[in-house]
Amino acid sequence: MKQSLQLKIGQSLTMTPQLQQAIRLLQLSSLELQTEIQQALESNPLLEQEEEHGELALEETTGNGEDRSDSSGETEAAEPQTSAEAMTEDRSDQKLPEELEIDTGWDDIYDSGPTATLSQANSHNGEDFSDLFENQARESDSLIDHLLWQLDNAHLTERDHDIGLAIIDGIDDRGYLIESLDDILDGLRRLHPDIERDEVEATLHFIQHFDPIGVAARDPAECMKIQLQTYDPDTPHLNKALALVEHYLDYLAANDIAVLKRRLQASDAELQKIIELIRTTNPHPGDLVSNSHAEYIIPDVHVRKVEGEWTVRINRENAPRLRINDTYARLIKRGDHSEQNNFLRNNLQEARWFIKSLQSRNDTLLRVATAIVHRQIDFLEHGEEAMKPMVLRDIAEELELHESTISRVTTHKYMHTPRGIFEFKYFFSSHVGTADGGECSATAIRAIIKKLVAAENPGKPLSDNKIANLLGEQGIKVARRTIAKYREAMNIPPSNERKRLL
Repeated sequence: MKQSLQLKIGQSLTMTPQLQQAIRLLQLSSLELQTEIQQALESNPLLEQEEEHGELALEETTGNGEDRSDSSGETEAAEPQTSAEAMTEDRSDQKLPEELEIDTGWDDIYDSGPTATLSQANSHNGEDFSDLFENQARESDSLIDHLLWQLDNAHLTERDHDIGLAIIDGIDDRGYLIESLDDILDGLRRLHPDIERDEVEATLHFIQHFDPIGVAARDPAECMKIQLQTYDPDTPHLNKALALVEHYLDYLAANDIAVLKRRLQASDAELQKIIELIRTTNPHPGDLVSNSHAEYIIPDVHVRKVEGEWTVRINRENAPRLRINDTYARLIKRGDHSEQNNFLRNNLQEARWFIKSLQSRNDTLLRVATAIVHRQIDFLEHGEEAMKPMVLRDIAEELELHESTISRVTTHKYMHTPRGIFEFKYFFSSHVGTADGGECSATAIRAIIKKLVAAENPGKPLSDNKIANLLGEQGIKVARRTIAKYREAMNIPPSNERKRLL
């Protein structure tokens, strides 16, 4: 084959470092974004945090997409006008591509749409949350630490203390002893060859009465039995409650009322009292000593109703307002290619791109949040039962963005509404057809199921088939197996396990 040269004209998308940075910032959560901004401030001397002076206007959009900005207070982050802005280095002339066929149209983000500044007055009447993390509650002691503290204060002999350590080491977070006594005994014989099983059982019984009571039990029956044994002996129905947890707990778990009445020789009213007494115990005593602490979610946008219209606002607490350092920018000399001048010039361009990427992130976030609110106004007004079906493609087509961009924006981003804080993805759900040819959101169906179960007769709970029929009467066609799937997803037991005594 003869070799030849050919010229071809074509277009291709080049992922420049600046474009990659913009896409990466878009998918960061609020906490990750704060870390990224802090790192940029520490590494780039041309980038600094702008000090706030007075009240800044809240730029907002209504649920129907209209701008609602206070013209008297609306401001934009303006870069200092210096000679450095006229530099002709190749990097300064770089621009984001006007069309992003694979991902998104960034020109729409930069040149149009509402401006969501990085520093705005928040929607909490000026309340300062700058010390949010400083005021977090201290992490509480773990269950093991709590038990060891009690063991150290029990004034036991060295031998019994070693046994107690071995037992506590085998307790899980629920408060149950997951190690067998034989294994504990074998381990202790390395230190005390003459140790007997009776000594281990005696120390185990001692620890089981530590706080929380019932800890170190080997199963739920033993745990509840230990707690019931601490009740006043004159407590009504105590003996039958002890007999139930010791011998018939499996029948109670299966809600087999007939067997329980026969075995305990109890009437319906008496069995109900026995079960109520058992419910006063805690089958997971370890949960009373939590080793977790409160985790705070910082919402990315605030949604509220103002003068009859739903408004969307960017949360200014997520990121500080950034600007170019005017002092360092003036040090840049045109035509000077010294190492120091090139360093300042490169950092100036990086700082501009970083600020522009942050602005782009907030613009896109605000546009997507506004589109979601516009479609889900019924949810904000009436609750989950009014949720409308919506998928990523619906928002992507409305905003003329790629689905992958919508996916990035809605992941780990949160919206504060009068009904609570929700992740953006919460508002997206599949749909089920209705009798009149319409659609019903899966979220709304789950809310209806939960409402029906909450209002059912405990003595005659609704079956999945009955729930499907009730939904059918409302014009929602849902198969019985779909009801079962939604019910299991909400941790609602089947009808036979929900049945209760009258």
